Amino acid sequence: MSLYLIILIISLAGPLALSFEKNLKLYKRWKYLLPAILITLVVFVTWDIIFTHIGCWFFNPMYNSGIYINKLPLEEYLFFIAIPYACAFSFYAVKFHFPNFKLNEKWTKILTFLIVTASITTSFLNTDLTYTFVNFLVLPVVLLLSYYFTREVVQHYLAIYPILLIPFFIINGILTGTGIEQAVFDYNPEVILGIRVLSIPLEDMFYNFSLLLSPLMLTHIFEMRSKKNKKV
Repeated sequence: MSLYLIILIISLAGPLALSFEKNLKLYKRWKYLLPAILITLVVFVTWDIIFTHIGCWFFNPMYNSGIYINKLPLEEYLFFIAIPYACAFSFYAVKFHFPNFKLNEKWTKILTFLIVTASITTSFLNTDLTYTFVNFLVLPVVLLLSYYFTREVVQHYLAIYPILLIPFFIINGILTGTGIEQAVFDYNPEVILGIRVLSIPLEDMFYNFSLLLSPLMLTHIFEMRSKKNKKV
């Protein structure tokens, strides 16, 4: 079994088992959450395939199964299911146990504005760095859509995201080379700023922000639409 797959299994095992916990009952949200994750997967895998083909990043055959689809190892597809699900579990668990752990309307608006402004500025100051440019251009789109359609989600997400960064640094740290001989995947230095936290490119923290917020936004939209249809 590949190291990449082992990391994904470990990441998913706990959240999946605890999804049946009698109070949280996350499994009851599956009909909204799983389609949301699959839609997110299609978008981010498309991005992944394009960037792999143009040489923005590459995968180390030492740490994957050797099964490739469109130049992506099988584990990379599973990544976009396991990690968003694990983080969605953490998001809903924190929200369930600490319902008031969120930003108020004023600070949600201010922080959203600051993140969007900083992200767009960073993007257009680095048009020559492909990953940096696209990453910081995608983030404000995801955040503004979430703010417009699911403001409640954004209020909680902005407060909870620093907590989600803890497993991110562990998992992504290993995947990008922290504590192992070579990285599971790595980046072309010509497409990133070159600023790293441990072995993790700075851009990944913002890529992760968009990747995790997208299914939460879609889940909320699907859930609200379902409740609205039931009332009709």
